[in-house]
Amino acid sequence: MPLDPASNPVTIGEFNELMSRCGPFEPAPQLAVGVSGGSDSMALALLAADWAKARGGSVTALTVDHGLRSGARAEARRVACWLSGRGIDHHVLRWTGIKPASGIQAAARRARFDLLSRWCRGHGVLHLLLGHQREDQAETYMLRLARGSGPDGLACMSGVSETPWLRILRPCLGIPRARLRAALQLAGQEWIDDPSNLNTVFARVRVRTGLAESDEGEPAIDRLFMTAGKLGLARRALDGQIAGLLGRAVSIHPAGYCHFDMAMIASAPEEIGRRALARIVTCIGAQEYGPRRERLDRLYRALRDDGLRHPRTLAGCVIARRRGGVLVAREAAATAPEVILRPGVEAIWDGRFRLRLSRKVDGHRRISIGALGREGWAGLTAIRPEARKSTIPPLVRPTLPVFRDKDGLLAAPHFGYYRDGPGIEVLKSVDLRFFPGNALVLAAFPVV
Repeated sequence: MPLDPASNPVTIGEFNELMSRCGPFEPAPQLAVGVSGGSDSMALALLAADWAKARGGSVTALTVDHGLRSGARAEARRVACWLSGRGIDHHVLRWTGIKPASGIQAAARRARFDLLSRWCRGHGVLHLLLGHQREDQAETYMLRLARGSGPDGLACMSGVSETPWLRILRPCLGIPRARLRAALQLAGQEWIDDPSNLNTVFARVRVRTGLAESDEGEPAIDRLFMTAGKLGLARRALDGQIAGLLGRAVSIHPAGYCHFDMAMIASAPEEIGRRALARIVTCIGAQEYGPRRERLDRLYRALRDDGLRHPRTLAGCVIARRRGGVLVAREAAATAPEVILRPGVEAIWDGRFRLRLSRKVDGHRRISIGALGREGWAGLTAIRPEARKSTIPPLVRPTLPVFRDKDGLLAAPHFGYYRDGPGIEVLKSVDLRFFPGNALVLAAFPVV
């Protein structure tokens, strides 16, 4: 008879095994843990601190204050007190600015990850641990099923995922919440129950409540978790075939667009071709997630059945037939707004281009980065007619990043234009490169 999860706390020996599946790790690993103060993340912080200490490393706990509840700041101080009492370093990261009127949970989730990942990048921390557990995975499966997600989406969360500079680890993804709470109780550690987790306005809360009140209870959660795991194995097998197809069919340009061989994509097995297409637009469109299945299917059919006779848009991209293949470019209307750059601080514009403005730039000089735009292209060619000879496709040109100051266009690096004036040599040395959040070929999908 299986043990009651509530009487079976996660042990450090078990956690050691869970972490071994998330490796490799450097000597004396430095870890960051996202800690809300809830039971899942508190248990993870304590277990991770013991694991890191045994290896000569350390843990930094990061709490995001979204500014959405009046008690959030006091809760963050409470978490800091608990963790400092256990010798765990703690920082609070605040989400500032205007909050959206709708889709607040999704926006808060994106903001939280952005704050956590930026902190890790700025402090040279390679591993970010998140406290997702078994019930979270089951809820994610139900939510994605309701949205009509395909097999990739239904594989749900991965135990290990990677960005170009960060590894996101979910070592407790297969552990029931009751076992994490049992570990906290054994350690004499309190936790905070977020009242928003009871607000049935949110779809995830409704799913969670439905699963908890189901006659099936834990067995239903187990089945959903196992189903997600099986789909994860299927995704992993397909990923290898997709990577091979992309390597043969696609060429990416440093200016952030690509060409692909339409015949190769269209003649591949349907599921492989469709997924390859999703990877292409997710990469070029700088999307966090792939496109919805029904929209992707329409694009795939247009490609396969009528040779893409008319340009299409999907996932922030324009997809258009060109002589010798298909061009995929960022959609001009979807590019990010202009942002002010700070000297010495790395920036990523439009989720696609990474740069760092030198500290040598006058800090009082207001320099921004934004899309060239159609009017900008007209202005550029008026002062630099040779830009018209660029091999960059016309569809791409308005979407490329340029620098501006109070006097207008300062530099258009992809077209070799730099306005004469003081400090321009420093601007010429800026390393501006295409750096999408989702690479064309992904790392293998680890299954818990």
